[in-house]
Amino acid sequence: MPKKRDGGGLSKTQQAAKFLGVSVLAGAVLAGLALPAAGALGLTAKGSVEGFDDIPANLKTPPLSQRTRILDSKGGEIAKVYSRDRTVIGLKDMSPYIQKAIVAIEDARFYQHGAIDLKGILRALNKNAQSGGVSQGASTLTQQYVKNVFVEEAGDNPDKVAQATQQTLGRKVKELKYAIQVEKELGKRKILQNYLNITFFGQQAYGIEAAAQRYFSKHAKDLNLGESALLAGIVQSPSRYDPVNDPQEATRRRNTVLQRMADMKDVTQAEADAAAKKPIKLAVSRPKNGCITATDGAGFFCDYIRTVFLSDKAFGKSRKARLKLWNQGGMTIRTTLDPQAQKSVQASIKEHVYDDDPVATAATIVEPGTGKILGMGQSRPYGFRENETVINLSVNHDMGGGAGYLPGSTFKPVVAAAALEQGTNPEQEYPSPYRMPYPTPVQTCEGEWQGNGSENVENENKEEVGPYGMKEATAKSVNTYFVQLISDMGVCPAVKMAQKMGIERADGKPLQQVPSMTLGTQEMSPLTMAAGYATFASGGQYCSPVALESITDARGRAMKVPQSSCRTAMSKKTADTINTLLKGVVEDGTGKEAGLKGRDSAGKTGTTDSRYAAWFVGYTPNAAGAVWVGDPQHKRKMFNITIGGVPHDKVYGADTPGPIWRDAMSGALEGRPAPALPTVPIDDPAKDKSQGDEGDKGRGKPKPGRNGHGGHNKPGGGWHIPGFPNLLGGGNGGW
Repeated sequence: MPKKRDGGGLSKTQQAAKFLGVSVLAGAVLAGLALPAAGALGLTAKGSVEGFDDIPANLKTPPLSQRTRILDSKGGEIAKVYSRDRTVIGLKDMSPYIQKAIVAIEDARFYQHGAIDLKGILRALNKNAQSGGVSQGASTLTQQYVKNVFVEEAGDNPDKVAQATQQTLGRKVKELKYAIQVEKELGKRKILQNYLNITFFGQQAYGIEAAAQRYFSKHAKDLNLGESALLAGIVQSPSRYDPVNDPQEATRRRNTVLQRMADMKDVTQAEADAAAKKPIKLAVSRPKNGCITATDGAGFFCDYIRTVFLSDKAFGKSRKARLKLWNQGGMTIRTTLDPQAQKSVQASIKEHVYDDDPVATAATIVEPGTGKILGMGQSRPYGFRENETVINLSVNHDMGGGAGYLPGSTFKPVVAAAALEQGTNPEQEYPSPYRMPYPTPVQTCEGEWQGNGSENVENENKEEVGPYGMKEATAKSVNTYFVQLISDMGVCPAVKMAQKMGIERADGKPLQQVPSMTLGTQEMSPLTMAAGYATFASGGQYCSPVALESITDARGRAMKVPQSSCRTAMSKKTADTINTLLKGVVEDGTGKEAGLKGRDSAGKTGTTDSRYAAWFVGYTPNAAGAVWVGDPQHKRKMFNITIGGVPHDKVYGADTPGPIWRDAMSGALEGRPAPALPTVPIDDPAKDKSQGDEGDKGRGKPKPGRNGHGGHNKPGGGWHIPGFPNLLGGGNGGW
């Protein structure tokens, strides 16, 4: 605190303050003249200004940061996100009491003076000189508003905030000039409105509407006299007068405001006394900010929305610009998330996989023909505690996910579609022995792949011995059939088909062009697989996943949102043929436990031989979904394991992911139309050779339901075929 100099007299700070007051009275500031003796006043010091005339004439007021609401497709709120919790409102939506209270306690002469209160300055100078310190300020409400604009412009940058609030004469001069401009351009009522919307009321509440909600769980227009006095009193020192943590100090401050209102004749003395006798009654609404508060397990989808916004140039040329827009908030974002589908996804996950299980699950549903994401959930919830994670296990790494998971045999239909597009007859037979060496050489997009003749592939069971046609080989998930198929066709058509279907590696790297890719040896995400399979359901049209329906900005204006990009990935005949093959999987193949009742469905199971991952990916004409179960860290093999209360000797795609998919899709589609999947007749030349399954026969048992949640994801684990150093490590087949 400034002190008197030795021998008496005023300190330099007091001399400067007194000089400033005299200058104001002389009209120097009001005339816009440069203040004399700037050096003596410290105006050339770092962080200040050189002269009054050098200050820009216009105060640039940034848009006030507000909360953004993220909604589902039906308009239900998923979450609120904000840099600062604020809802901008007009004076008509503010109680008259709060308007009078803030003026009474912060600037009683607000309606009598201009930008600068000359009487207030003289009064403060006199009082401060008498006290030997700074015991009273003289900032008008307009000056305080200007200072808050500086703070708002600084955002969350601590250095800029410090500059905006530093106690230097230069900053005060700058504040004064802008206050003159604001008074001239806005007028008193607009200044009061802006001040009540921008100022900080403590407890993360910016602006009077957020403050009313935070402390009293009501709108600002409904504040009574006592509540208004309490909130007006907080502004001077939000921490000191915090009614939540220090109700006694807050009560004293409230009563001071009430008495000031009575002195100004805003209320009668009797009204002020009656309000002062009442104890403070709070109805605190805790801050609810961010995706961690999302409903129905949609925290990861909420975070995905943010990632989409920050990565799309539709919302700004640079990430910095997009982040600034996001932090300013005030938007209403309507998403594609279907509340019925989301609830069903999360309910099924909680039923089948627990949050403290040694493995996790993730599930995603998309709409064929539009790419709209209808549901997205996982067993480990959004958070930072044990058995929680902020990694979205459903999406690619660049969108907030991990490194992905080996899809196993769920990749086989991609190879089948590529072969059909090349003219392969679906009745094509291959010997399909139990075990065989990889054929070599095999054509790729870049030349020939050469094996050394020692790499073998085998089926899940020794009973699986061909010859098989495509239909039975798909239903039983026969590895050797699909290795022969891709070796005859070449790897390149399969790579190109995957690209057309949007099926890509979760880590963003290009697909490795090796014959073993037909067995699903490269990590992918559930969203990628669901969107890819939706191609079959929509007659060969692939549509990229989208999560946004519409966005309005803080002024209610519509913003342009990115649309799904759709393209023809295959002929309708090929898609219909795949429908036929994959209906066989759920009707009489490895995926029988995943079949839906009362509606056409198709799909494919997938596991890895080391049981790092198990999948079911399937679809109906109006929804496609993918379910993965496994260890996100690629360490835990699913042998002799209990998941969701059910013990497993080894986990298959049918017995854990399959039922999750079945229950999630059943609930998501309940009450919705049940159109038929278009199919084509296929005669299988080799029928009923064996009733045994097989790679993905389910072995699940009934079990009780329980809530569940999930964890982290990192690269590693996977597939290894002896002599294939360019493959992904661990295992030799998928089914």
